[in-house]
Amino acid sequence: MATLFKDVLILDGSRTKAQRVHMLVSKGRIAEILDVNKTPPGADKIISGHGKMAVLPGFVNAHTHAAMILLRGLGEEAPLMEWLQNKIWPVEEKLTPDYIYWGTLSAMLEMLETGTTCFADMYFEMDRVADAALGAGMRAALCRGITAGAPGKIERSLHENLDLAEKYHGREGLITIQLGPHAPYTVPLESMKNISQAAKTQGLGVHFHFLETKGELDNLGMSPEKYLEESGLLEVPYLNLAHAVWLDPKINLESENITLIHNPCSNLKLGSGIMPLASWLERDFPVALGTDGASSNNRLDMWEEMRTTALLHKGVNQDPVCVPAVDALRMATYEGARVFGFTQKGMIREGWCADLVLVNLDKPHYIGVNEENLAAYIVYAGSSGDIAGTMINGKWLYKNGEYPTLDKDEILQKACEARTAITQ
Repeated sequence: MATLFKDVLILDGSRTKAQRVHMLVSKGRIAEILDVNKTPPGADKIISGHGKMAVLPGFVNAHTHAAMILLRGLGEEAPLMEWLQNKIWPVEEKLTPDYIYWGTLSAMLEMLETGTTCFADMYFEMDRVADAALGAGMRAALCRGITAGAPGKIERSLHENLDLAEKYHGREGLITIQLGPHAPYTVPLESMKNISQAAKTQGLGVHFHFLETKGELDNLGMSPEKYLEESGLLEVPYLNLAHAVWLDPKINLESENITLIHNPCSNLKLGSGIMPLASWLERDFPVALGTDGASSNNRLDMWEEMRTTALLHKGVNQDPVCVPAVDALRMATYEGARVFGFTQKGMIREGWCADLVLVNLDKPHYIGVNEENLAAYIVYAGSSGDIAGTMINGKWLYKNGEYPTLDKDEILQKACEARTAITQ
């Protein structure tokens, strides 16, 4: 089925200004982009924008823990380690595979409504997460969180992660798998070496929490550069470092296979600090955006992360141009898709996948919007409340409050039951 977006503004992270066009989506891809003055092609469905609709690439949440929506509101206003040890880890012991499944589906409702088409998730029982994503038709980059504990726990978790890759990596073009060692403080260095070797052998990337807090840096036992070298992480096919708040941009690292994942709202809420983003961007170092889990953010709203990113670093650096709006958009879309192995996604180009967000510009806060200033309006004036639809592979997964591939009522009921069970 073909869908024609008639007379809409298109914008992505590679454009200095928007373009008013007709855009045809067919067979899951952007088939044709025509100037608005040309005659549009025919289609099964027509979305008439009348110049008051924008189409953006779908947002990519490059770091989250989806099922942690079940833990939202627990342990509020506490520093990271106190929050983890006293509030989160004890409750996580009560999570079952079914709870994680329904929690993930509930997170997907929230993400689709706010324009996210792909999410990178580190947790456990990840086969249930994969099944949830596949059933809905949503993209996901998944890894099994690997932490120390009882004897043999790390080895068992690594085996589960490798099994996950064998079963799901590349499935239906919707799923990629990474290895997920949690952090230096939960995975001993010798185990990190084994995980890195497994990633190299299997051709898998690594998704890793790194230097989220000042305490982690102080207790690392060596320089960050030395740690990444000693652990073997610099040799894996690709390395995605979540947070990196306390990683010095002066470090001697090449960006060929490393991406930093900025989680501004979570880092602010936990009092962890602020990544020196502007300095990384000056190095042309790749950076993607994530929300982290809903228990530390407390939202899964990538539009908010994009806006926070653009504003926060202007203030910190006393520089109104250090993170332009279009750069924030690129980090929230293309960079996240790229770093997790999703090719031809995150830009609006002919032949690329139709993972798209439809935005209603017919609102008071868009008065004065045009092709020249749309990026600024989107990032600074708009919000996810302006989203009219979220499309993946040319199919609507959210449109005007409805979820064609998900049973919202059942999901919310089951998620509420899970929440009650784990907090009793």
